[in-house]
Amino acid sequence: MSRQTQAIIHADAVLHNFKQLAAMAPQSGSMAVIKADAYGHGAVNIARILQHVSSRFAVAIMEEAVALRDAGITAPIVVLEGAHQAKECQMAFQHNCILVMHCEAQLKWLNACPAGKRPHIWLKADSGMHRLGFPLNELPRIVKEYASLLSDETVLATHFASADDTNNPFTQAQLSAFEAVVAQVDSLQKLPLSLANSPAAANWPTSRAKWNRLGLGVYGGRVSTQSDTGLSLMPAMTLRSSILAIRDVPKGEGVGYGQTWVASRPSKIATVGIGYADGYPRHCANGTPVMVRGKRAPLVGRVSMDMITIDVTDIADVSMGDMVELWGEHISIHEVAQCAGTIDYELMTRVSQRVPRIVKYL
Repeated sequence: MSRQTQAIIHADAVLHNFKQLAAMAPQSGSMAVIKADAYGHGAVNIARILQHVSSRFAVAIMEEAVALRDAGITAPIVVLEGAHQAKECQMAFQHNCILVMHCEAQLKWLNACPAGKRPHIWLKADSGMHRLGFPLNELPRIVKEYASLLSDETVLATHFASADDTNNPFTQAQLSAFEAVVAQVDSLQKLPLSLANSPAAANWPTSRAKWNRLGLGVYGGRVSTQSDTGLSLMPAMTLRSSILAIRDVPKGEGVGYGQTWVASRPSKIATVGIGYADGYPRHCANGTPVMVRGKRAPLVGRVSMDMITIDVTDIADVSMGDMVELWGEHISIHEVAQCAGTIDYELMTRVSQRVPRIVKYL
């Protein structure tokens, strides 16, 4: 390929991160969450890398599960949003998927399926995030009325709103509310639990239950507001491109659309072949760091659709073709996200499909 804009996926980092997070809860089962194309890393890539350590995977929607099956991935798949239409209940059975049920309409769809062709299900409880899930006070009734749909694979799950923030008491409030209802459900049917995502697994030990759902941390994202988590997560993606052109810009001249950056001195400006059409955030501020020739250089001027410009005045011997790291091994994706006013998750998932994912093994 002529264009050197690439997302390098570090297989060793993915394995390292998953194993570190799973080791925090050795009595739990841990599954990799590979929804949204594995947070932009390539779902099939990540499933193949983790197939020997993650006994099942989680996705958001049935289409993502079917794509994995078409690629030859055979492990059980948990579909976190459950069925969007009645026909997806039978699809889930055909593709060995577990549907997470969050409302009674889904249970009625499942009940209408032939008894021998129903997929296994989880039940999702709304413990306070108020996005998806059965209200806590309805769970005992749901478990009693739909007992015929439950199996030895059924898990009772919930999701946390602020598990990365160790100073926010809301996670403990969710835990307490959920545990109170679990005690009531246990009197009807004892179900295993799934509470923890990556931040909860790292920060809230009591949330580590039968199944942990490991997403952001697997890809090296920031899972905690505190630095001392006992984890040493590695970036799973290095986003890089190359220098297309270099020019001298006199003092007082502007660079890029709207001339939002003006040279305060005679400057050497390099143009790099990546832009917002590739997923590099348009709202990155002047000064957002990149790495070239082992040194940090600041973004200058607005991000264009296909290009950015950086100030390399203080870096010796920069030339056309030099590789530039946008984030990864040397520039933290979290730092870039802060410069763009967003979060790690968004930067990972917005890397566009015109950027090749290249899996690198040590």
